Amino acid sequence: MAIEIERKFLVKKIPFNFVKYSAKIRQGYIMIDKTQVIRVREKDDDYFLAIKGNKIGISRFEFEYQIPKEDAKELFKNFCPLGLIEKTRHYIDNDNHTWELDEFHGRNNGLFVVEIELQSENDNFSIPDWVGIEVTQEEKYYNMNLIQNPYDTWH
Repeated sequence: MAIEIERKFLVKKIPFNFVKYSAKIRQGYIMIDKTQVIRVREKDDDYFLAIKGNKIGISRFEFEYQIPKEDAKELFKNFCPLGLIEKTRHYIDNDNHTWELDEFHGRNNGLFVVEIELQSENDNFSIPDWVGIEVTQEEKYYNMNLIQNPYDTWH
C-alpha cells in the first residue's frame, strides 16, 4: 500500500540558483471528488495514471503507474473534461529532503506552490528562507481544485 505524506507552502521568492533540475508537467483529472482523484500526467516524456484518496490528516493513499504515451493521449482527449493543469516543477534539495516547487502556467499563471514529501507526519525538516506560509490545509491550492477554480479567478 502506497501512502503519500506531504505539506504545501507558498513561496517568498523563487530560488532558481538552487534548482537541481526541472520538468514540464501537464495533468488532467478523470475523476474528482472530496475523497478520491484519478489523474493522468505527462511529465517530460513519461506518462502516468494516479489514483489518490481517503485523506487522513496530511496522509493519503496514492497509487501511480506508468502508462504508454498513446494511452495518456486518449485519456487526456476523452476523459479529462475540465482541461489540463500545466506547470513546471523545479526540484530543490535542502537538508536531506527534496522540495518540489510548482510554477503554474495558463489560467494559474503567477501561482507558485512548493511541497515536501515526508516519511511520516512527524518527520522533522528545516524550512528554507525562500519558503513562505504553509497552505497544506487550504484546499484551493490543491491541483484538483486549481483546475476547477483557477488562480486567475481569485482576484
